[in-house]
Amino acid sequence: MRMPALAAVLVSMMPALAAAAPERRCGWLQNPTPANWWLEDRDGRWVLSVQGGPPVRGMDGVPDMTTRGWVATNGSYGYGCACFTLETEAASRRVLRVIAAEPLPLQRCRADRALPAPR
Repeated sequence: MRMPALAAVLVSMMPALAAAAPERRCGWLQNPTPANWWLEDRDGRWVLSVQGGPPVRGMDGVPDMTTRGWVATNGSYGYGCACFTLETEAASRRVLRVIAAEPLPLQRCRADRALPAPR
């Protein structure tokens, strides 16, 4: 392969290489309506699922998040506090895959001044 062609292949692979190593992110897990899920941490909103669209890979393995505190705001829909281990594209805050998830007591997020208030 000639050098210019090799360079073109490497440049085309850069978005895939930009995915960071898995990271643990903790904050408000919000599920206001069916199939709409996101995690809001000190860096912003990380979308996990949008109604009508495909969920992020790994969402099917997320445990019941209502076991350690859940605030119902719309029937059974609402918010809680959680930590997720995610593969992301940090620059765009795009979630590529959920590796693990754990519900936390509400007090943990309430005590974290870096978190925005849940909506």
